[in-house]
Amino acid sequence: MANDPSEKTPAPKPPADPPKPAGEGASVSPKPAAEGAAATPPTSTTPPKPAGPAKPAAPGAPTAAAPPKPPAAPLPPKEGPTPLDNELVQRLKARFGDAIKDATQDRKQAIVLVAADKLREISRYCRDEEKFDMLDDLTAVDWPKREKRFDVVLILYSFPKNERLRLKAHLGENEPVPSVCEIWPVANWLERECYDMFGIVFQGHPDLKRILLPDEWQGYPLRKDYDILKQDTDWVRENLGIESGQ
Repeated sequence: MANDPSEKTPAPKPPADPPKPAGEGASVSPKPAAEGAAATPPTSTTPPKPAGPAKPAAPGAPTAAAPPKPPAAPLPPKEGPTPLDNELVQRLKARFGDAIKDATQDRKQAIVLVAADKLREISRYCRDEEKFDMLDDLTAVDWPKREKRFDVVLILYSFPKNERLRLKAHLGENEPVPSVCEIWPVANWLERECYDMFGIVFQGHPDLKRILLPDEWQGYPLRKDYDILKQDTDWVRENLGIESGQ
């Protein structure tokens, strides 16, 4: 029968999609590596190491000549005493006249040579008027070939002025010099040491005797004509009854 639904013509199926060419939306799986083939390592991104220091030349290889050294600078001239005539020296000359024998400056220090018999008077003036309130040192120097062989040297210091002054006096071998103990009490020990080592006599010293060596010691060790080995041998033999080991 024409109207029987079972006899109806079936609906046509939609056509299948045509195959897509390679590269258009299709994902291609990578082929597996063949067995036994080495895998390609990944590319390294580490920067190259800097070059090391140059190796020294092999022994015997010629070397480049060193550049010539520049000439040495000339040495500065040595400092030495120069004449001094500052206000201090002028005041000393105005006060003591010919007792001020000479005045120089050496390494920025004033040095005034005075008459030995005026040493105490000039020292008192320097303390009271010029404010050199400290006796820093008192010593001597031996010049055996000079007529007046000794220099007695006083080094003074002024606290108010922060300044030093050196007083010097020339003495003959047996010539005394006035003591300055009453001006600077520390001179008591310094003058005794100077007497002990040089044999210089300080007039007016309250107790002038040896301070470093025994009282019976013969000679004065800091004189340049003193034979220290002989004198030491004599004293050791006489006082200890043995021979010196020197």
